[in-house]
Amino acid sequence: MSHANPRPVIFGCAGLEVTPEEAQFFKETDPLGFILFARNVRDPDQIRALIGGLRSAVGREDAPVFIDQEGGRVARLKPPHWREAPPGIRFGKLAQRDLGLGIEACRLNGRLLAADLEPLGITVDCVPVLDIPVPGSHDIIGDRAYGTDPELVATLGRALMDGVIAGGVLPIIKHIPGHGRAKVDSHVGLPVVDADLATLEATDFVPFRALRDAPLAMTAHIVYTAIDKKAAITVSAKGIAEIIRGSIGFGGILISDDLCMEALGGTPGQRARAAMGAGCDLVLHCNGVIEDMKSVAAALEPMNAELWRRIKPVFGRMPQPEPLDAPAIVARLTELLGPAAQTVA
Repeated sequence: MSHANPRPVIFGCAGLEVTPEEAQFFKETDPLGFILFARNVRDPDQIRALIGGLRSAVGREDAPVFIDQEGGRVARLKPPHWREAPPGIRFGKLAQRDLGLGIEACRLNGRLLAADLEPLGITVDCVPVLDIPVPGSHDIIGDRAYGTDPELVATLGRALMDGVIAGGVLPIIKHIPGHGRAKVDSHVGLPVVDADLATLEATDFVPFRALRDAPLAMTAHIVYTAIDKKAAITVSAKGIAEIIRGSIGFGGILISDDLCMEALGGTPGQRARAAMGAGCDLVLHCNGVIEDMKSVAAALEPMNAELWRRIKPVFGRMPQPEPLDAPAIVARLTELLGPAAQTVA
């Protein structure tokens, strides 16, 4: 069974290769694309074969493939096959000493991140992190953030985004409109943020507003009581319309954070339907559990013509990689950051 347009979902898969059951399921349900995790990674040839199998299942050679390759503790690709990139805070500290060097380092790092992904067939990296931690917040963001100055975070996020695009890979700004104040890890519970709107506008929203021209953004599974007292932003029609699309002005493709996270209630299918109903363009479902994915697929219709018209060009016209001298860039990053250019501090 084939559909005119794919379903608006990014699915994970269970292991290192596509199983016959997965191949049949993906063929029948036609998700827009896929996301890889550490459980899907062994070496470059294996990843290329896995991606080939996933794309073959949906019959689209350009089906997008996502990954979280930030550097630091959030990196699915690891040595010895791939560079161990530093966490965001290293760039923030450099930028505090010398803004120009911090911007240069961030762009170079983005270019190297993309250089690891593009040859594998991975088309989207879930970076940059634009969240701004505050004292007392949960460490789920922590050193992934560039710092606590909204303008600095925006500037370094832009530099990383530019570097990733220069490497032929699409970035996603996350977690819109800001995860830095959360006192609970949204993987295990629902954070509630009580900051007033004026404070959020002056801090958390600033980097997202500055990068509102990004092609993709990922939501935060957080209740902001100043926006919507009951619903997390991912499933809040008011939050998406008034804040993400309105105040922040983001006009690109909005994707939910992982529906498997415990911040959201209901079945996988109910979560997917709520996110799409609130105004997300795509939903992300990462755990690779086929029964959960069946619930999501059953809850979602193939994209309507208007949504497909918006989404198709984003992934259909990938940026072309600029020329790369990787050893020279690694040497320059090492010069700027010290040994942390290659290893986690």
